[in-house]
Amino acid sequence: MEIALKHYLKKLEEQVHLRADRPALCDYGGRAYTYAQAAEEMERLHVFFQAAGIHKGDKISLCARNSARWAIYFLAVNTYEAVIVPILPNFTAEGAMQLIRHSDSVLLIADPDIWEHMDSGMLPQIRGVVNAREDELIWSRDSILEQAWEDKDKLFEECYPEGFVAQDVVYPDHMEDVAIINYTSGTSGDPKGVMLSYGSMSDIVEFCQKKIYNAPEQLVSMLPLAHIYGLAMEFIYPCCTGFTIHFLGKTPSPTLLMQSMQEIKPYLIITVPLIMEKVYTNLIRPLLGSRSAKALLTIPGLRASFYKSVGKKVLEYFGGRVQTIIIGGAPLDWKVESVFKKIGLPYAVGYGMTEACPLLALEMPDSYVSGSCGKPIHEIRIDSSDPERVPGEIQSRGPNITLGYYKNPEADKKAHTKDGWFRTGDLGVMDEDGNIFIRGRIKALILSASGQNIYPEEVEQVLSRHPMVEESLVLDRDGKVVALVYPRVDMLARMSDEEQEGVADDIRNQANKHLPNFSQVFRVELVEIPFERTAKGSIKRHLYK
Repeated sequence: MEIALKHYLKKLEEQVHLRADRPALCDYGGRAYTYAQAAEEMERLHVFFQAAGIHKGDKISLCARNSARWAIYFLAVNTYEAVIVPILPNFTAEGAMQLIRHSDSVLLIADPDIWEHMDSGMLPQIRGVVNAREDELIWSRDSILEQAWEDKDKLFEECYPEGFVAQDVVYPDHMEDVAIINYTSGTSGDPKGVMLSYGSMSDIVEFCQKKIYNAPEQLVSMLPLAHIYGLAMEFIYPCCTGFTIHFLGKTPSPTLLMQSMQEIKPYLIITVPLIMEKVYTNLIRPLLGSRSAKALLTIPGLRASFYKSVGKKVLEYFGGRVQTIIIGGAPLDWKVESVFKKIGLPYAVGYGMTEACPLLALEMPDSYVSGSCGKPIHEIRIDSSDPERVPGEIQSRGPNITLGYYKNPEADKKAHTKDGWFRTGDLGVMDEDGNIFIRGRIKALILSASGQNIYPEEVEQVLSRHPMVEESLVLDRDGKVVALVYPRVDMLARMSDEEQEGVADDIRNQANKHLPNFSQVFRVELVEIPFERTAKGSIKRHLYK
């Protein structure tokens, strides 16, 4: 008999009851809230929303940097059954205002320095702005809302004359309603408001608890909470599981990452390739590139034990307790992954997208197949005549898939096949064991003069094997394959001018030795700055021509 899916807010309610005094939401090096304290702050906001005339289903935008207060505001809106609209804080003011307007938000919660660059005249539907950092109303055009804010503590005391306790918490459990509108620009530059239901998030939380870990632990949160990957995997799932979450508040430098990991000693790490590639560059590559390492690696009997010792040092860097490292949001560099495998890191690369809340595929480290992105969490099919060998579009269906795009029925229609499968826009194959291998984006596909499909990501993997390549991007220019390469600047600086002039040709020649004739690189161009990336670490391909 199939057991009914439990609502994630009911799981959160359970944690508040069971672990009232356990630290829940913490700013690293700053203030912290227990589960009971966070619940009380949320209830005060519920009282304010009600007094201000904010209703279930109303939209509330949240544009601020990660913090414990960000998490409280998010959950307050979520548990009130208004619709939360998280917006990345590094958007331009114009970009953020466009999304606030499009979402029909009636209230904005924002960092003061973000709000000061916005124009209230261009947000006519916004009734007020709440400070995301402090308990403060920083702007209003609505006297009813102002009065509600001023009276909220008094009204809260009237609601709870004997004081608020954890057992007072009762959260709703409606699965079908829209919980979140999460805007994604993808790589096309065309923002869409992805509507995610309470049921979608409940499904993902349930999967993570069954597949990853289901007991209270410590977690370092480093990903943008306004992006669904960080939101679901580093915040909502852990919070519904009784974790203590430590928010770093920004993308960590290697020093900050090591310091926080050493102090917090997490059991689980959720991260993106960009951060793990920094760990590779700053920690692993120097260990493997030392003179003594090169000597040891020539001795077959010592090679395996040396790699194992490097892996142990990396785990010590992460605090010494890590059992699982989940990497997602963007492809992991082939060269980096091959080293992770050699040194025995307990890592796995997953696959997902905003429209899947966010998971489509994942496998745990002990069963993870290198180069893949795991196995489907629900139904996935490859739209191909030979799904194991010929890449086709990856299509999915399941309870985690979006309800649709807000006020964009045309995008909804394009996103689904006639028989109801969601079209990811990604190309891939699936082996006989169900492991998925991504081959690229349909929009990035290059058609050669001979009619052959060229997958830029596969050419980029070959380019990455050259020691001078830090990162690369393959483009189609007039039917020719051109590679933009950001080189390793440390190695470039040690070269003579004459040697530097030959780098691009050497990269091209080395790559072409391993590429079929139809996908040969016509030209390599060195670029001076790293490629611009999305919040999840994917290169913004649409910016490069």
